[in-house]
Amino acid sequence: MAAGIGTMLRLDPEVIYSAIGQALHLTTATRQSRKGLISSWKAYAPAHAGKVGIEAIDRAIRGEGSPAPIREGEDGVIAWLLSGPEHTYRVALPGRGEPKRAILDSYTKEHSAEYQSQALIDLARRLRERIGDLEQVASIVLHTSHHTHYVIGTGSGDPQKFDPDASRETLDHSAMYILAVALQDGTWHHERSYAPQRAHRPDTVALWHKISTVEDSEWTRRYHSTEPDEKAFGARAEVTLKSGAVITDELAIADAHPLGARPFGRPQYTAKFTGLADAVVEPAEQNRFLAAVEGLAGLGGGELGALNIVVDPLVLDKAPDTPPGIFR
Repeated sequence: MAAGIGTMLRLDPEVIYSAIGQALHLTTATRQSRKGLISSWKAYAPAHAGKVGIEAIDRAIRGEGSPAPIREGEDGVIAWLLSGPEHTYRVALPGRGEPKRAILDSYTKEHSAEYQSQALIDLARRLRERIGDLEQVASIVLHTSHHTHYVIGTGSGDPQKFDPDASRETLDHSAMYILAVALQDGTWHHERSYAPQRAHRPDTVALWHKISTVEDSEWTRRYHSTEPDEKAFGARAEVTLKSGAVITDELAIADAHPLGARPFGRPQYTAKFTGLADAVVEPAEQNRFLAAVEGLAGLGGGELGALNIVVDPLVLDKAPDTPPGIFR
């Protein structure tokens, strides 16, 4: 955020350097916001970081310096939060005039769930037809990457990932819960799939606790591959039935992925927006926003406000009251 705003304002490199140092110093955090009991802060953290980046630019313009060097300093980020002061990190940047391709490392989320579970939901939709009666499932083991196993799988060691009373954010980071619901429902919904009554269904809890993950070196290798045709975010599922029969299937990438079975196009993105906006944003406002997006290239100075969505006042009126804080 600091680097982007500084570049757009054509600030001197020294000013941008100071802003980056301030922003990084004030927003460096551990991964605990995405482990254990995951709270709503997980959703707010990116916006908070953006806010701090904007404020850092403002202070740097006014002449305020920053901790430097913030990354490679003796007590900087590399020394204490990464691999240690002796480690060297190399960051690949595009050369002058070279296309900026980093956005190609960002992938579509069809489902409102952690990205590592996108392929799992699609795999579940396929597996449920082969399994049939889910009551006959004895166990399900997902063979997957190190990242998936340790972040949203049983490798995390988080008991909260099996707790029906866990927060929505925690369930969003439980591959076991997500697979169980997707197997039963054959779909995923941004609200219904996380509803407390959904998480407390006895048959869901029973299936949920039969699911585990293990790391597979090949899936880990593919997860870290830089080759688009090899890079994978999925898993191989081994379903053991009470009869002793074993059903296996695997899916490397989500259906909505550019290389997936159903790559997202503009109609799918529009449908996702309207689905999320349903009963929150009035249809006329949805259409106005979509028209602004379609005409984004033609928007002039001062017209980017058209990308701000107005929420239905009736929805805002239903927002729960919050307890008074120190400012009111």
